[in-house]
Amino acid sequence: MEKAINNYSVKGHNLEIKDLDEGSRTVQMYLAKFDTVDSDNDIIRRGAFSRSIGERGPASASNRKIAFLRYHNWENQIGKFLELSEDNVGLLATGQLGNSTKGNDALQDYKDGIILEHSIGFKYIKDGIRFIEVEGMDRGGYYDVTQVALWEGSAVTFGANEFTNVVEVAKSENKIDSINKLGAEIDTVTKALISGGGSDDRLYQLEMKLKFLNAQLLTIAKADPFVKHSAPLDPSRGHSEIGNIKGAFDWAKLAKGVK
Repeated sequence: MEKAINNYSVKGHNLEIKDLDEGSRTVQMYLAKFDTVDSDNDIIRRGAFSRSIGERGPASASNRKIAFLRYHNWENQIGKFLELSEDNVGLLATGQLGNSTKGNDALQDYKDGIILEHSIGFKYIKDGIRFIEVEGMDRGGYYDVTQVALWEGSAVTFGANEFTNVVEVAKSENKIDSINKLGAEIDTVTKALISGGGSDDRLYQLEMKLKFLNAQLLTIAKADPFVKHSAPLDPSRGHSEIGNIKGAFDWAKLAKGVK
């Protein structure tokens, strides 16, 4: 069984940020996770990034170093990586945010808890991937990934796997958990909007995320069947924030003097 080798692939995970130092504008995070089957049916192994780090890591002589981006957008570089290494958990990175508007916006998003996830932009290498057949396993097995060409690590507002199977979740017993998670995230984004910090572009991105979360919440809420014996929604979360999305954005614009 052969996997399609794309020119550019992205892959995320659900590991939390390890550390944020506002004074030095540095953030430590995992960009990838080892030894776990992900949504692409891959298991990345320790050592998969070693060649890329040696050739284009922070300590290399290359002038095309592995980039620290936002949204995998090469025109949205938010800083640079000071360290890249592999441990037993995954690809560990320390990045320093720049003093540009985009760097400042990213720092504000880290502080407000908006950026919670990271992912990588990379290319599969033919000799670094093979399919392992496992009887009884979904999709017949998994891809064992031992080497990739790493191009960048990105801070993402929308995680690569965030609520991707929302319809299936809506019809499962995890429905209430998902609604509560969405409500908590809506609360965080709403507070960030009301504070009005950062550039107009940042406020726009936050508004777009609220619209996305709103759509996901409504999809889950409307799906049948509902989970039996579930607790009612907390009226202070979820729907109340949804109803105030426009108001929150208006407050944010007012705080910045935007008409």
